Amino acid sequence: MKHSGHDLNSFGIIGLGRFGTSLALELVKAGKDVVVLEIDESKLNAVKDIIEHIYPIDEITQDILIDSGISHCGTVVVCIGKDIESNILATLNVLELGVPRVIAKANSDDHGRVLRKIGAEVIYPEVEMGVRLAKSLVTLRTLDFLELDEDISISEILLSKHFDKKTVDQLNFRKRFKLNIIALTHNDKTEVDIAPDTLLYANDEIVVIGRNEDLKQFQDYNSRP
Repeated sequence: MKHSGHDLNSFGIIGLGRFGTSLALELVKAGKDVVVLEIDESKLNAVKDIIEHIYPIDEITQDILIDSGISHCGTVVVCIGKDIESNILATLNVLELGVPRVIAKANSDDHGRVLRKIGAEVIYPEVEMGVRLAKSLVTLRTLDFLELDEDISISEILLSKHFDKKTVDQLNFRKRFKLNIIALTHNDKTEVDIAPDTLLYANDEIVVIGRNEDLKQFQDYNSRP
């Protein structure tokens, strides 16, 4: 069943994790009409005085999407994080209701491919936030550590002698450390286009994104004698 009369200034948010909450609050601040669906009532209670249209739910069905009014939004963003099955099913239900623009959060490349196959736009919030933040470091280099999610963070790290005059490829950096380099500062010049042949030096500053446990292991390796 498809609905006409979508309000392009109305936004649906499904899931109030850190990303979904930040997105919803910024849209409200911009004067947009926001409809929120969330299973965890404690998360709804945290924003109930700011966001008018909030709905506690047990599951996401097309009937719930219609009853809440989210099916009439011009844009719906599916922000469900770790439950990939719920993320995909919610996205599919929104698409089948004919919402003009459906954006879904993906946790991996494979997850993103599935979402694109069913017709959604795909975002990787942690990576995209990291890229934007890295670009800002060109003029503002005050970052030390920023937690993006429960287990994903961005960290700025001063490289030790163990990385001196080695390329990213020689280090097999991504596979070995399970981290992505999103910015590199060398001789007070910051680059965000990091290639396999990018050369690293001791005392370079890199901005990396990854899971907290991998960041900890990398920092332990970097600081060894």
